[in-house]
Amino acid sequence: MAFKNSRSFTSRDAAQCIIIPSDIDHKYSRGVLGLITGSAQYPGAAVLSTSAALATGLGMARFHSSSGLAHLVLHDAPEAVVQPGPVTAWLAGSGINHKKYSDFTSYLRHRWFVLLKRQTVPAILDAGALYLAGKLVQPTLITPHAGELARLLSTHSVTVSAESIEADPEKWAAKTAKLLDVTVLLKGSRTVVAQADRIITLPKATPFLATAGTGDVLAGIIGALVATNYIEILNSKERLADVAAAGAYIHNQAALLASQGAPISASMIIDQIPNVLRKLLK
Repeated sequence: MAFKNSRSFTSRDAAQCIIIPSDIDHKYSRGVLGLITGSAQYPGAAVLSTSAALATGLGMARFHSSSGLAHLVLHDAPEAVVQPGPVTAWLAGSGINHKKYSDFTSYLRHRWFVLLKRQTVPAILDAGALYLAGKLVQPTLITPHAGELARLLSTHSVTVSAESIEADPEKWAAKTAKLLDVTVLLKGSRTVVAQADRIITLPKATPFLATAGTGDVLAGIIGALVATNYIEILNSKERLADVAAAGAYIHNQAALLASQGAPISASMIIDQIPNVLRKLLK
């Protein structure tokens, strides 16, 4: 399927989404990301998403835990804050099993869903929070892979296989964006971002990214970028698509630096994020 408003994403585009703090900035003005990530089943997602967000740069990461994971997050990132408070963006759902909604949605609907709706700042919905797509009033980005997108669409009476989505990611990302009125980052070797009639295509990702936890790292990177770009996003909806693409670009570049042709782990990607940002800002 051909799209009139389609473009490839470059390092120059990514650099424009990195907010450099000024002399008058402080930890609250630089962006505060609220994270509702990890679960008893996948506790590492809480650590990876929080650490990746902090490595990408923001004023504060507020980790909210419903599974007693705060000690794990603090062990890896003692600068994280585990008390509730104002945020400039939300990241929810990473490391939550979509098949076990009981460990997330029942809790979220009674507490976190209230916070998501009360603090109408940009929201990133991943994994177990994808079911909220189209139900929030604020600018919303969803970050599914093909299998997750197929399951999400099935709840909206659209039947499609993960294989069909992988064969034409632009088509299905665009259909989902219009159906749910959200921005879609469809993860895969060919990652695409769709928003209304816009399509952004990312460079082909290294196959070494196909390992556990890399999606949680991506979510954290994007969360930090959204939190620091929240004013721009609230002023212009198109900014959210650019920021999402920047997150995917930084993620792949960090993976390439970590790999250099060899296998990598998700944690190794986090270590390379500052090097990628340094290169982009030059």
